[in-house]
Order: sequence, then structure tokens, then C-alpha cells
Amino acid sequence: MKKILFLLVVVVMMTEGQTVRYIPKHGELKYTFGGHAPVLVLKPGTILETWTEDCYDGAVTKPTDMPSEVAPIGRDNPQTGPFFIDSAQPGDVLVVHILDLSPAKDHGISSHYPGFGTLTGTEYTALLTPLLPEKLWWYEVDRERNVVRTKLETHVIEIPMRPFLGCIATAPQRGEVRWTVTPEAYGGNMDYWEVRKGSTVFLPVHVPGALLQIGDGHLAQGEGEIIGTAVESSLHVRIRVDVIKGKSILWPRVENDEYLMATGSYRPLEDAFRIAYKELVTWLTTDYGMNTMDAYQLCSQVGIVDIAQVVDPNYTVVAKIHKKYLPSGKSFGGAHERMKH
Repeated sequence: MKKILFLLVVVVMMTEGQTVRYIPKHGELKYTFGGHAPVLVLKPGTILETWTEDCYDGAVTKPTDMPSEVAPIGRDNPQTGPFFIDSAQPGDVLVVHILDLSPAKDHGISSHYPGFGTLTGTEYTALLTPLLPEKLWWYEVDRERNVVRTKLETHVIEIPMRPFLGCIATAPQRGEVRWTVTPEAYGGNMDYWEVRKGSTVFLPVHVPGALLQIGDGHLAQGEGEIIGTAVESSLHVRIRVDVIKGKSILWPRVENDEYLMATGSYRPLEDAFRIAYKELVTWLTTDYGMNTMDAYQLCSQVGIVDIAQVVDPNYTVVAKIHKKYLPSGKSFGGAHERMKH
């Protein structure tokens, strides 16, 4: 009976190399990682054109809206998907090539939500001091100049627009269902600005089909996302999916033309730091032929750390290394290089 119901919610499988368009209706968005039947089955090599909603589920529609008053509780970071990737099995790696991201609205929003953020009391950092007040900033999107613009009390600021996906995830390990605000080994709400056009994201596969979800579009964000939100907006998304068979990873990885980037998401911050660097050292040893001590030494001298966010239930740290320091002629399955051909 369960198998019959599963088939009813899955759209016909798409052929390899095909471009597929899927625009979710509002009731089709998801609010957890895991626990959902797929909306579409894609073969490796398929290009997917889709759309994501902003972190407040599209509820903030004007500058006077306060998220605590209009945004539905429990519908944070709505996700598009999940997408079942044919042939992906536990122990494989899902590869997501980000071909294009662009704003789907003429505005973005950022806010301070009481009880969320780095410099105020939260559920996870309990303080007796009063919460900071709620406030919303309305950003205009200037596509021609590629900036977003908002008015502070003292002056107008313009910020370069650099769209990226705050959330990208496979179904969590151990059959878990997780809140869409939480990042962990499956990916999730990492809020990392390099998950953008031109990057390749590698995700561990924990369940058959991987069950890819994406969402939480950002137009700009500073390191740490300290107020709790970036410049949030919905995005038009174009990606290509692939699978690396028989090659497993424990945590998400990101690659572009310049860097290898390994992620870690946990608390306290130093544990996220350790995870990220351990994964980067492992990447260098398993895929680039380096011995552990040399890889450790190299990371110690030329490694770079990005603090993606320190506001979510788990913090996200990214350890990265420039490709000019790598042994020549080797790459992680050649997946990122294939994206350019």
C-alpha cells in the first residue's frame, strides 16, 4: 500500500540531459528536512529550473509588516522539493551544479526577530536581559546595477547583490526529520554565500534517491549572519544534478574554480571548526593523494576559514584551501570540471 501511495505523488521520471521546469505551488513547500515524498524524479544529468520562497514564506509583503505578526509559526525557510535522484543510494555523493540564481522579486527583506540572533538572548543562549526589539529593513532590488538598497536612520546603503541558497540538503541520516532552520551533516540551513552560481555542492546520500531540497534564498549576507537574517528573497534557480557512485562523504563540500571548501555545522563553534578542517584534510588525502600529516601541515599554513553563520541551532564553519596548492592532475570525481563543459 505504501508503495502505491508513493507512486501517486511522484511525477514521471525525466530522462538524462533533459531540462525540467518545476514551480511549486504554495501548499507544496516543505518545512522540514526529511519526512516527505518526492515531488519529482530526476535522472543524473538533468537540469532543473525551479523557484524558492523567502525565509518568511512570502508573508512579509510591505515595509510595515512585522514577521512575528504575519509569518506563520513553524513555516520558516520553506523548501522546494524534495527531488528523488535516480540511482542515488546511501553511500553515494549527490552533486549539485549551481548554473544560475537570480532574484524572483523586486525587493528583499532583513529583520531582527526577538529571541534570534548573535547579540541577543535566544532559546540556546539563555539570558535574563531584555530581548532586542523587532525591526524590519526593506531592500529594493536594482538588477541593472546589481545592488540592493535600503534606508537606515542615518543614510542609504547599497550592497552588491550576490544571490545564494541559504539551504541545500539531502534527507537527514538515521531517518531523522529536522527543522529547516537547522544545519547538520545533511547540509540544511548552512547560510554559506559560496552556494552560488558557478559552484558545485557535494552532499552525502543517506536514503535512496537522496531527496534533495533547496530554499532560503539570499541576495547578500555578511559573515556570521549575526542579526539572524541575510537580505532574504525568493530566487529563480537553475541547477544540474549528478551522482558519484561508490564514493561517500560525511559532510557537505563546495567547490568552485578557485577553492575546495569543507563544511562543519555544530555547537560549540570550535567543534564546527574541527569538523570542517577534519573534512578538508580528509578530502586532500582521499582525493588528492596527500598523506595525512602533509595535508594537516598544508591546511595549517594556507587554510582559510569562513564563519557562515552563528545564529542557527548549529553554527556553520567552512574550511577552504586555494587550488593552487593542490597536487596537479587530480580532482574530486572531476564533477566540478565537468560542469564547465
